[in-house]
Amino acid sequence: MNTHTPPRFDPTRVPHLLGSFAPVSEEVDVADLEVTGQLPLSLDGLYLRNGPNPRFTPIGSYLYPIDGDGMLHGVWVSGGRARYRNRFVRTPALEAEERAGHALWGGLESMIMPSADQVGPELAGTFRDLPDINVVRHAGRMLALAESGCPFRIDPGLATMGREDFDGALPAGITAHPKVDPVTGEMVVFCYGLEPPHLTWSVIGRDGAVTRGPTPVDGVDEPMMIHDMALTSRYAVLVLAPVFFDLAAAMAGGSFLDWRPERGTRVALIPRDGGAPRWASDEAFWLWHTVNAYDDGPGEDAPVVLDYVQWSRLTVGDAPGAAAEPVSGGLVRARIDPAAGRMARSALDDSRVEFPRVDDRLIGRRHRHVALATETGRTDLLAGEYDAVRWYDTQTGSSRVWDAGDLSVGEPVFAPEPGRDSEEHGHWLTFATDRTDGSSWFLVIPAEDPAAGPVARARIPVRVPLGLHGSWLPTEA
Repeated sequence: MNTHTPPRFDPTRVPHLLGSFAPVSEEVDVADLEVTGQLPLSLDGLYLRNGPNPRFTPIGSYLYPIDGDGMLHGVWVSGGRARYRNRFVRTPALEAEERAGHALWGGLESMIMPSADQVGPELAGTFRDLPDINVVRHAGRMLALAESGCPFRIDPGLATMGREDFDGALPAGITAHPKVDPVTGEMVVFCYGLEPPHLTWSVIGRDGAVTRGPTPVDGVDEPMMIHDMALTSRYAVLVLAPVFFDLAAAMAGGSFLDWRPERGTRVALIPRDGGAPRWASDEAFWLWHTVNAYDDGPGEDAPVVLDYVQWSRLTVGDAPGAAAEPVSGGLVRARIDPAAGRMARSALDDSRVEFPRVDDRLIGRRHRHVALATETGRTDLLAGEYDAVRWYDTQTGSSRVWDAGDLSVGEPVFAPEPGRDSEEHGHWLTFATDRTDGSSWFLVIPAEDPAAGPVARARIPVRVPLGLHGSWLPTEA
């Protein structure tokens, strides 16, 4: 129920509900997409992306990228042809709002929750599920992932099967960026919460069974927001930037998120064998997304290399003290010394970038190429909107850029060429939306010459709102 009178909220003035971000409500199927160029015959699978897409006009507040119903956009590619389908992730809250015909829950910052008269006793006074961030496949399960909570299982046709708690072993859920070890097949996950223990990590085996249940991370005694993680062969790597949840402030009408730069940023190296975390610390910075991490040598004291996109402060919401600071960012490499508890950071590329991806077959191992969404300097882009793709070479320090022109591009995802182990053999996939007419496209960009731009573009029958994360899911034998 409401605990305070929220400030007047005008969704027509929220940038992330407008333009290329504006939600769509229609669910469509098209069996044969119009293609410009030629789809590579090596592509055989599903490109699937998730993202915030409010089913009804939001009330109270809207905090992008966390708020919003999940919508899945899928392009199936095989034999040089493509088909498309989009579907909402059908949570109990979404279904309740559909019965009512309008929004019943406010955004996270407004704390508006429906009463039992509106939604029944089970949903009354609860936060809504928000599986709108990412989508992964592991052990035969396709999962739509929330910022922190139980994912929702999705069937091969994108229909929602229900909340997934891994046979009751992970009742609090996981966060939006688990990491799958390509060698062991394990999926390492973490979860944060408002109640103790505030941070846990777990392991799901290759077969989908939970092999390590929720394990508290010692040294975390306040609720914190941690969006992403990294993995090495020895460690789960968690970056704890000084973003704290302040429920009391939110209940009184203030900010739910509190940026406290005086606390600095800490990195937890959590031994995958169950040992005690090893900590390193530095001055405050924020990150949404890691690129990758790896152990730089044998032995438990070998340094850990972590590549990530760094921001000088929190870049969402109106946390006290954050908005007054100018924000800067770029691609950064941290070298973490587990024995000394220190980290040394160096800038790899100071371009404004986000949504970094590598070849997923290299997660936890040394990588060379990083693909990122970036800006070219156009002044008409909204915050979080990008008009180019950049490929950074960690060996040479060089970059290649494809300027997308009038297109706003999303996260690039790598689809390796079957039977080839090289990062240079495959294609980068993404959705893009034309800012001039609202048309959306599925783009296929060759890894061997990405700056040349797409070799194929498939026209999507509806506008695909700029969203978040996705996966290439090759057809399973």
